[in-house]
Amino acid sequence: MAGRMLMVCVLGALLCQVWCTAEPHHKEEEEVPPQTLYLWKNHGKGLVRIRRDWIIPPIRVSENSKQVPEDLVQIKSDKIFTGEVIYKLEGPGVDQEPKNLFEIDDKTGVIRSKRPLDREKYSSFTLKAFALSPSGERLENPTTIEIVVLDQNDNRPAFTKSQFVGSVPEFSIPGTSVMSVSATDADDPMTENAALSYSIVGQESVPANAVTKTMFGINNETGAIYTRDVGLDREVVKSFRLKLQVADMAGMGLTSEGVAIIHVADINNHAPQFSPASYSMTVVENRGGNEIGRVNVTDRDDRGTRNWEAKYTISNDPKGHFTISTDPATNEGVLTVVKPLDYEAQSVHTLLLTVENLNPLSNKAPNLPLSTATVVVTVVNENEAPHFREDPIQIVVPESVLPGTLLKSNIAFDPDHSDLRYEIIRDPERWLDINRETGDITAKRPFNMRSPHVKNNIYSAVVKVTDAGGVSVTATVAITLKETNDFPPQLIPLSGFVCRGNNQKRSGLVVTAVDEDLPPHAAPFFFEIPEDLSINWTIVQVNGTHAVLQPLVELEVGEYVITVLVTDSGSPPLGAYAQINVTVCLCDSFGDCRSEAGAILGSSVGISFIALIIIMACIALLLLLLLVAVTATTCGRRHHIKKGTGLLVGESEDDIRDNVFNYDEQGGGEEDENAFNIDLLWNPHDAPSTPGPFYPGVPRGKQPLRRDAPHNLPSPTYPRRPPADPTDIEDYINDGLEAADNDPNVPPYDTALIYDYEGDGSLAGSLSSIASGSSDGDQDYDYLNDWGPRFQKLANMYDPR
Repeated sequence: MAGRMLMVCVLGALLCQVWCTAEPHHKEEEEVPPQTLYLWKNHGKGLVRIRRDWIIPPIRVSENSKQVPEDLVQIKSDKIFTGEVIYKLEGPGVDQEPKNLFEIDDKTGVIRSKRPLDREKYSSFTLKAFALSPSGERLENPTTIEIVVLDQNDNRPAFTKSQFVGSVPEFSIPGTSVMSVSATDADDPMTENAALSYSIVGQESVPANAVTKTMFGINNETGAIYTRDVGLDREVVKSFRLKLQVADMAGMGLTSEGVAIIHVADINNHAPQFSPASYSMTVVENRGGNEIGRVNVTDRDDRGTRNWEAKYTISNDPKGHFTISTDPATNEGVLTVVKPLDYEAQSVHTLLLTVENLNPLSNKAPNLPLSTATVVVTVVNENEAPHFREDPIQIVVPESVLPGTLLKSNIAFDPDHSDLRYEIIRDPERWLDINRETGDITAKRPFNMRSPHVKNNIYSAVVKVTDAGGVSVTATVAITLKETNDFPPQLIPLSGFVCRGNNQKRSGLVVTAVDEDLPPHAAPFFFEIPEDLSINWTIVQVNGTHAVLQPLVELEVGEYVITVLVTDSGSPPLGAYAQINVTVCLCDSFGDCRSEAGAILGSSVGISFIALIIIMACIALLLLLLLVAVTATTCGRRHHIKKGTGLLVGESEDDIRDNVFNYDEQGGGEEDENAFNIDLLWNPHDAPSTPGPFYPGVPRGKQPLRRDAPHNLPSPTYPRRPPADPTDIEDYINDGLEAADNDPNVPPYDTALIYDYEGDGSLAGSLSSIASGSSDGDQDYDYLNDWGPRFQKLANMYDPR
């Protein structure tokens, strides 16, 4: 197709220039018809292809155009065709999503926009145009058409946050960067429609009207906010609220508003000051850890910050009797005695305090010395209480300590050398005793580690000492009990069973050792069987608390007693013998001990083999019973049948049951229960119409006689003598058949045997001539030759030749 290509005409090249240079309202002033551009030219010497580097300019269409449908471009070929040319258009916007935005006139090749376009959804479309014959054959190669959607300023800019928050330190110089705000515009960022310009249109201070001059400016292109003037003092103004505006088209287009909150951050430009500068306090001697007073300071910096929080220092306390801390809520200095004071040694202490902030002072703060204060502490004399040498009083003893053992002595003293009295005021288990004069603590009863009052091996009691002046103090006695190996381990269970043989599910008895002692006098335990007590058993250690008792040899089923020694890990270790009753038994496949018969069923022979033996025995029994029944039936027939005339005649002349007997077929008689089932040869057209239940193999309407019918019912009268006239033989047989069918005392096998049913269309004629009075000589039997090979022997018998 080198010389055939679809010609594309682009009106958009002209419209693009108009839309790019004119205002938006100019595009509706006049309509320019679509221009036709021929990509192939005929120069008289044939078609000449346009240079490959010639690019079809894109068709430019303005979004949100109200002139729809709007002709965009016309495609056409300059080749002269003999027939009609059909133009087709494919691609996104036509037959692909988004569909139905463009269409083409299949006869003229004019491409139109059907609906207004939205550049924010689809900025361009790439389509393919085709020139086809009426039969669908391509006349030119497809041409790609690019449609570019031109942006309109149809989207307002929007701030990225509903409220911007920032801060600036107080006393910042002009030009200090504070924060940046930002906005977005959905229009084309390459056009002026998305060129944003920021501005500040309002300023409010908190407190209101604290500052009236404009303190902040904003970069209209970047949105960076900065300080414009001096005078940001946090003690005067706390924050500012700026009203912002952003506009597109470089500030001349659509606008939106926003808010910026700017907090004035505190700097440490105020030093704390004592107020007042001198204090007097008193403290009782020999008492420590108590607050004796507070000092106060003032600070104008932001409350609750490190610029406001004070840090106190004591200048003259060489022995470290005092300490001062800061109350974070009030910023007061809390003075505390950490070492008890002695009135006899020094009755007055004068302290010099200094204060400063946690953060260092700013260089904008006044250059002043640290504030100081004087505190005079007076020591008050009093009767000193006795003192315990330690609190709590620590005692470590084994739990098996004997009663009367001395646990602790010399537990307290009195600074005034007064006589002391001791007593126990809390001893929940009553394990302790104390000498009232010396304070010696002794064991009154044995200790027990399992007591609920022992927590983490520690038992707590409380003792009190009182001096001669009635001043008393208490202390806690913490007795740490050390575990001793008091109890030997015990084995559980003391009875069980193991499986005899190679059953892996229960090849041993698992035993567990338990000990009332606590670690380290309990697990791990050690198991063993004394060599002189058992030679057929062994015990295998599983872990620190479990072991498996196993037989060494194949033992007989029965009861066994095994002695096991189990020893703990105490110091010294304790051991105990235990006798375990073990039952050796046969087990099933689940490892459960069963009886011997049940074990055989669950043994390796397998339940399937036993079941097979039972099934085979049943089959043999059934075959034997069947053979006996056949033998008995055969003997009975031979006893009652007489050969001669071709009729079955019983030994009793009073009971004659006639059947047609065919010696060539070996059909069943009245006592032959294995006779041929004549129901399969029943003529369906001769079935009685009497309704009745359906039995397989039995015609509907005729119910079978039951073999289990009672034998005490009267039997019908049978024909006793055959008729003299042979023509009555049919009636004779039918009468006998009806009597046999109605006899409830006989099986349902007494019936006339129909040995064949020829079906519809048989060539055989009626056999009713058997009962006729004519002789064989009067009959013509040539027709028997026409009955087929099945009757050929009969035809030969009657052949006169």
